[in-house]
Amino acid sequence: MPVESYKTIEGPSTGLYREKGSKFLGFAFPVRTEAEISLHLQSIRKEYFDATHHCYAWVLGPDQKQKRMADDGEPSHSAGDPIMSAIRSRGLTNILVIVVRYFGGTKLGVGGLITAYRAAADDTLHHSVIIEKDVTTTIRIRYDYKATPEVMRLVKRFDARMVSQDFGEVPQMEILLKIANEIPFVSEVKVLSAKGHDVSIQ
Repeated sequence: MPVESYKTIEGPSTGLYREKGSKFLGFAFPVRTEAEISLHLQSIRKEYFDATHHCYAWVLGPDQKQKRMADDGEPSHSAGDPIMSAIRSRGLTNILVIVVRYFGGTKLGVGGLITAYRAAADDTLHHSVIIEKDVTTTIRIRYDYKATPEVMRLVKRFDARMVSQDFGEVPQMEILLKIANEIPFVSEVKVLSAKGHDVSIQ
C-alpha cells in the first residue's frame, strides 16, 4: 500500500549543545532533492570553514528509503548515526540535519560524541515546526465540453488542484490529487463515462 502522508519540517531551524569546551552547532533544512542537500552543505561548510567537523544525516522520500550519514572525520558511527537517530525518532523525511563541531581541547570519547551529536540534533529539531504533508500524484483527464460541469464538480469534491488546462478540440486538464484519493477519483471518472460522458484518464 502506498504511503499517503509524511512528516517533515516547515522551515530551517538551529540548535546548540556544549560539552567540555566543544561546541556543537545544529542546522536543519527541509529538502526535496540531493541537489538541494549539496547546496546547503556547501553553504554551511563555507560559513563555518574554521570548524573541526561538519557531520550530517539526511532522509528523502515519503517512504524514507533514500538516506545518508557522514561522520566527517569523527570515529565511525559517532556522529552521523546519532544525528540520523534524532531524525528517525520523529519519523521525519525530506530533511537534512548538519551538526558543526568546534573542538574544545578535551576528547569526549566515542560515547561522549554520540551523546553530543544526538543532543545537538535533538535541540535543533526541538526548534523546528513539524508538519504533515499529503503524498500527491498528477492525473491528466480528457473530456468533451459537455462534460465540463461534471468534471469540475469532481475536481472540487476531491479537493484536487488544477495544474494546467488545455481548451483544444478535445479539452484536457492536469490535476494534482492526494494519492489517497486516486483510486476513488478514477472510479468516479469511470462512472461518468458509463453514464455516457466522454471522460477518460490519460
